[in-house]
Amino acid sequence: MRQNLRNIAIIAHVDHGKTTLIDSLMKQSGMFRDNQKVEECVMDSNDLERERGITILAKPTSIDWTKDGVTTRINIIDTPGHADFGGEVERVLHMADGVILLTDAAEGPMPQTKFVLGKALKLGLRPIVIINKIDRPDGRPEEVVDEVFDLFVSLDANDAQLDFPILYASGRNGWCVRELDDPRENLVPLLETVLDHVPAPNVHPNLPFAMLATLLDSDPFLGRCLTGRVVQGSAKVNDTVKAISLDGKTIETGRLTKLLKFEGMARVPVSEVHAGDIICIAGLTKATVADTIGAPSLVEPIKSTPIDPPTMAIMISVNDSPFAGREGAKVTSTMIRERLMAEAETNVAITYKESDGRDSFEIGGRGELQLGVLIETMRREGFELTVSRPRVLFKEENGQKLEPIEEVIIDLDEEFSSTVIDKMNRRKAEMTDMRSSGAGKTRVTFLAPSRGLIGYQSQFMTDTRGTGVFNRLFHEYAPYKGDIPQRHNGALISTDTGEAVAYAIFNLQDRGTMFIGHQTPVYQGMIVGEHNRDNDLEINVLKGKKLTNVRASGSDDAVILTPPRRMSLEEMMSYINEDELLEVTPKSLRLRKQHLDPNQRKRLSRASA
Repeated sequence: MRQNLRNIAIIAHVDHGKTTLIDSLMKQSGMFRDNQKVEECVMDSNDLERERGITILAKPTSIDWTKDGVTTRINIIDTPGHADFGGEVERVLHMADGVILLTDAAEGPMPQTKFVLGKALKLGLRPIVIINKIDRPDGRPEEVVDEVFDLFVSLDANDAQLDFPILYASGRNGWCVRELDDPRENLVPLLETVLDHVPAPNVHPNLPFAMLATLLDSDPFLGRCLTGRVVQGSAKVNDTVKAISLDGKTIETGRLTKLLKFEGMARVPVSEVHAGDIICIAGLTKATVADTIGAPSLVEPIKSTPIDPPTMAIMISVNDSPFAGREGAKVTSTMIRERLMAEAETNVAITYKESDGRDSFEIGGRGELQLGVLIETMRREGFELTVSRPRVLFKEENGQKLEPIEEVIIDLDEEFSSTVIDKMNRRKAEMTDMRSSGAGKTRVTFLAPSRGLIGYQSQFMTDTRGTGVFNRLFHEYAPYKGDIPQRHNGALISTDTGEAVAYAIFNLQDRGTMFIGHQTPVYQGMIVGEHNRDNDLEINVLKGKKLTNVRASGSDDAVILTPPRRMSLEEMMSYINEDELLEVTPKSLRLRKQHLDPNQRKRLSRASA
């Protein structure tokens, strides 16, 4: 065992304060200079992570902690809290010897907490429980501790895992205590608990070098970089290694051109690494996630747990609208194919499949958020593409059709509960629990088919006036539940190509909700609004006012437009029907019909009828 090293992962639900706690740990351990400018949530280095306030990519860091003259390096792995990015969590837990479970003092254990904790307990990791944000006015730390213990029991934790230490903290204010009435000074109690409770890496320093590749990224100077933990032995720069796949086949042989360790936010080059270290290597061109990198004498690969399969898929194809190529630089199917193949290679939670004509690509993932993040990333890279409505992936077992079922936990004000329960029942959801959580709040738990939840998030926020909290987690595959109605309202479709006119929009506002404003470029077949009724309606938003010399007091009123409805990328993806598409460009998001020609749409509707 390496006594001067600890490897821990921090797991929690979205927005329970993991990244903020790591910020405070780094500051108090002396990772930053006194005059160094440090941004909040320094671990959220990705632009999308900063904008959305969530962790998308798992990232390792490290701090050095000195106690009684002995310095211990603590490697910390920041993990995503959202189940859509669970593929990241499942892999990185292999690098840890212990976990810190962070739980909000008011919200208590949430679905994603259950998801990541279950994975950690299966690997036999011993947890440290931190009740965070106990300075919240609605905090209930004692009750939350009981709920966490019940969660451990329900996940079949063993006796050693049930004997977890409990700490109370405020990550933002940088303090942690063992008892609620202890003085609130700093995070020393947490660091001491990590040293006492998390075991040192149990490794074999004298065996040949071997590490399991856990994360893969690309560096403009180093090329492909593989991150993982050294399970046995040691290695030096320029050592010869080989990559072995899970089935024992040798993929490639190469040299370790660079060895890097994590210090704070930086990757620091080192000349030698030892068993137990979390490192990054460069020099291999084919090895990928879940492969074993080891000495030439190595025969057996290191075992890796399989990743949960995707439950949802979208079709991505070339943008073929009349406005194609106006805003993006990457518009061909070849460019899109290469980008998607590269994503599928680095992100094991995503699957990639080409259509027969090689002009469209099916991308499978865990949920709308994960797929939406991929599309948003490509959009920012200059791609133009067309995206279909997400569809769930069915299974066939013993002649029976199975579909993914999700556990949905909803926190909302009591006055909105009947509306939400009614909407969930229409989506074939079964209510399994309903309890009051105090202060006029209710927590309702459902088991609902994934199909029924596509597009419900925005409607839920409207029904609860923005106060409800909606959390979902994959539960199991179950028998097909039958047809679920899609969007009730039809679309308002533009009949011509040009720039929308305020006068025309003003006269058409009574027909439904508009998605566009004055001077918005539109084309024939583009969806410009939502109809009040259930049928599609073709409208002319280019029609200007006829100018005459005659003026009348009643007909020359000022044109007053209702602000158009704006939707996010994920909302648009889930809003469209089967015969509609989402056009994505670096500057615009447009909804459109799959077939832009109205005559072709009529012929197809008659044929299907």
